Amino acid sequence: MRCVSFLLLGTCLLVLGPVVQGAPGQCPSLCHCHGDLQHVICDSVGLKKIPRVSEVTRLLNLQRNNLGSIPTGAFSESKGLISLHMQHCQLREIGSQAFKGLKKLIYLYLSNNDINSLKPGAFDDLAELTYLYLDGNQISDLSKGIFSPMINLFILQLNGNKLRELRSGTFAGAKDLRWLHMSGNELTTLQPGSLDDVENLAILHLDRNKMSTYPSAAMSKLRVVEELTLGKNPMRTIPDIAFQSFGRYMEKLSLDDMGLEKFSDGAFIGVTAVKSLNLDNNKIKFLPKSIDFGTITNLTLTNNPWSCSCQLAPLRRWMDSSRNRPDAVCASPPQQKGKQVRDSAAFSGCRVKPKRAKKGTRQSQL
Repeated sequence: MRCVSFLLLGTCLLVLGPVVQGAPGQCPSLCHCHGDLQHVICDSVGLKKIPRVSEVTRLLNLQRNNLGSIPTGAFSESKGLISLHMQHCQLREIGSQAFKGLKKLIYLYLSNNDINSLKPGAFDDLAELTYLYLDGNQISDLSKGIFSPMINLFILQLNGNKLRELRSGTFAGAKDLRWLHMSGNELTTLQPGSLDDVENLAILHLDRNKMSTYPSAAMSKLRVVEELTLGKNPMRTIPDIAFQSFGRYMEKLSLDDMGLEKFSDGAFIGVTAVKSLNLDNNKIKFLPKSIDFGTITNLTLTNNPWSCSCQLAPLRRWMDSSRNRPDAVCASPPQQKGKQVRDSAAFSGCRVKPKRAKKGTRQSQL
């Protein structure tokens, strides 16, 4: 009997070759293998140590085993690995040169372990690594240059750790990083320069942290952020030109559940592409003059104490011209309290300020 396709990992339990533990070129004991050892599957089989696999192996799945640590040289004979799965393996630290020899590795999954330490040199030899998953661990500190060997790193997943700050040089060498996920940590600050090495980030998730001030200096070198999430950080204000350096590219911005009280008038200067803006569950009364509603297609505003005065008139005009008429309830003035912004008569007398004519053109007269 032969397995029809080794790509269907869960459909064939055939063991190829003798079950000799630790002999390269043969399927390790307790594991099952596909495609002449190209895929070695050892998921939930009670392993206590990392098995030796052939150089022809491309995928090694060690999920849900109690491995505890990665001994030096554990993968010295696994030089052909492209994908390594070590989720739920009760790993406690990643030692120096833990993955030595894995020069072809592209995918590394270390999610949901007990990792509290990444030793200097932990990722040596991983020059081809593109996807690194470290979410659901206990990491509280990232040493300078820890990711520098990974010059092709594209996605870095660090959600659900215990990071407290980011320092300058943390991402040195990882210049191609595009997706950085750090939700659900304990970040109180991003130090100036901490993101300078990854100025090409497109997706940056910082929600569910402990930042009380917007990290303007750290964010100022970012150029092409398309999606930024900051929800559930205890920030009261968003300062002027907060998003200016990447405002031409930012399409999605989440600022929900922050206790946010106000925007500086120039907070949205340079923001010209935003399509989705989430402001739910804050303490906002007004929106800043700099916000451009022209590109917005999805706006959420619920549970804010909106002041239904002429300062909010641009929002009402956008609602009147848009299919998206989000819930937003007036909290003041008293005669408008409880009414939806979209239905309130408070804006009927508000004047529209004429736009300044561009140089070299004549402003039309009504």
